[in-house]
Amino acid sequence: MTELKNLEHELDRFRGRLVAAALFVLLCFGLLAARLVWLQVVRHEDLAQQAEDNRIAVVPIVPNRGLILDRNGVVLATNYSAYTLEITPARVSGEIESVIDDLAQVVDIQTRDRRRFKRLADEGKRFESVPIRTKLTDEEVARFTAQRFRFPGVEVRARLFRQYPMGEVGSHLIGYIGRINQAEKKAMEDWDDELQANYRGTEHIGKLGLEQRYERELHGATGFEELETSAGGRAVRRLGSHPATPGNTLVLSIDIRLQALVEQMFGDRRGALVAIDPRNGEVLAFVSKPTFDPNLFVDGIDVENWRELNESVDKPLLNRALRGTYPPGSTFKPFMAIAALTTGKRSAGTIVNDAGSYAFGNHVFRSHGDHGLGPVDMTRSIVKSSNVYYYSLANEMGVDLMHAQLEPFGFGRRTGIDLDGELTGVLPSTEWKRRAYKKPEQQRWYAGETISLGIGQGYNNFTMLQLATATSTLVSGGLRFEPRLVREIRDVVTNEQPVVPRKALDPLPLQASHVALINQAMHGVTREGTSTRIFMGAPYATGGKTGTAQAVSIGKGERYNAARMEERQRDHSLYIAFAPVEAPSIALAVVVENAGFGATAAAPIARRVFDYLLLGQWPNEQDMAATRQGQSVAPMGTPLRAAEVPIAGLAASAPPAEIKAAP
Repeated sequence: MTELKNLEHELDRFRGRLVAAALFVLLCFGLLAARLVWLQVVRHEDLAQQAEDNRIAVVPIVPNRGLILDRNGVVLATNYSAYTLEITPARVSGEIESVIDDLAQVVDIQTRDRRRFKRLADEGKRFESVPIRTKLTDEEVARFTAQRFRFPGVEVRARLFRQYPMGEVGSHLIGYIGRINQAEKKAMEDWDDELQANYRGTEHIGKLGLEQRYERELHGATGFEELETSAGGRAVRRLGSHPATPGNTLVLSIDIRLQALVEQMFGDRRGALVAIDPRNGEVLAFVSKPTFDPNLFVDGIDVENWRELNESVDKPLLNRALRGTYPPGSTFKPFMAIAALTTGKRSAGTIVNDAGSYAFGNHVFRSHGDHGLGPVDMTRSIVKSSNVYYYSLANEMGVDLMHAQLEPFGFGRRTGIDLDGELTGVLPSTEWKRRAYKKPEQQRWYAGETISLGIGQGYNNFTMLQLATATSTLVSGGLRFEPRLVREIRDVVTNEQPVVPRKALDPLPLQASHVALINQAMHGVTREGTSTRIFMGAPYATGGKTGTAQAVSIGKGERYNAARMEERQRDHSLYIAFAPVEAPSIALAVVVENAGFGATAAAPIARRVFDYLLLGQWPNEQDMAATRQGQSVAPMGTPLRAAEVPIAGLAASAPPAEIKAAP
């Protein structure tokens, strides 16, 4: 009986275990079925999309960068396609230097290529491709392709390269593009998502000049293509694409022939020139000398060229038209005169005796050496450039009244030109000095400091852009515009060519009779004044004012003697001018550093600018050589036809643009 009970007990335990096992198996199958339902039904669309994403790679298509043209359609910045040899450090097996050594047996790799690669690799991330050679020949591409299996992580890519056909001409205003550095990548993180997406795949960005200022217009819209990829990540076939939209085209107000002419006339000298149309604020020439070749920066400039540019005593990378500040010298006198008329401090007929010096306190301010000009009125003070007249006028007006009257002309503030990095210059006032200095004794304004301001010396320091803008405002009777380099932005998709709106500022309330007096006085400078010899024989009427500005201070009691001074310590040569007198369409300011008297170096350049714009003339070889050396007056010999003079880099010869009246 006991055995039967034990058997029944064992059978019950077995049946219980069997039921438990069955329930466990059913539970497992239930869980598996539930998981399958979750994956196949609930998350079907999501997982299908993930699988598709793993199979499909979305590759950005970088757009063609927009062109930059001058006012006549001459191409100043364009693109061309070339092959580059690139290394992705994270995918390279072994030492990169060893890989580069092996690559050098296949394609030509110079020391400068290695240095550039190292610098770019240090700035980037290991999974980013870095060029070791650019602009490969077809033969080099074929040689590498045949041995590609030896170099994992190395590949040939077709890239678009920026090109500046004019080379050094206009380099400061056009600027250049360069590879995006880490600081710029970090700044991009603050951009909105749409803008960041538009720069995926982009490796270069505008670094200077118009390339930088109009970056987003020139960049275009990034496209994409969908590629089916293998498990190893290699593209199998293209599934679809959305083409990139090229960047818009910038059409400048600049006449590149005029730009090239001015740069040639400077020769090896340093300086700047800005020419503006007073009727609308369009900039016709924007020159800074010396220049540089922006093509050097496209691939990443090598150490030797960078050191040569960056360490040069001539500072070729300095945009002197935008960031170089100079005392205006006697070119300041017409502005002092209009301020005197406007405030009633002096009338046009007020006579001041110029005895050659002006005493204030214990200091004697000299004018024209030891002899004076005798009695001078306002017109004669400008024509003959009397210092004594403006020493006394400055004393009568005071620094704060001068500041209040002249600041609206654009002195001491940014003009608003469409370039980044403009300096304000200095138009002093008592408030300015309190802000500029820390020590109480330095913050105080002394009456004697006002005197030299009247002739454009002392604390006065302005850019040629400011001086040209102020001249434009004065001769136009008070019309004010923010100067503009870009005339049109052409949409490459719609082919629309909207004119960039000119920002007109409130005009200055100048009396027409006052403006006419100043303009005629400046015209007198070219007929019987300091620039008479330069404008002799000109078939048009022009006005101007020479200026000579100190580069260094002269000790008390010492006389200026250029022959005894180092070249870089000599006075700067300045000239402001406009033409024609009856209806000004050009106003300019020019400085030639350390070149002495304004009529010697600066005014001859202005004369030839007017001859080009108004007469379509170009200096002959002899006249050009004399102008470069600061030894010219009126043009000598027979001038050339500007339209027929070949300029390196011009795609096609084009006649000078006729300066038409603003609509």
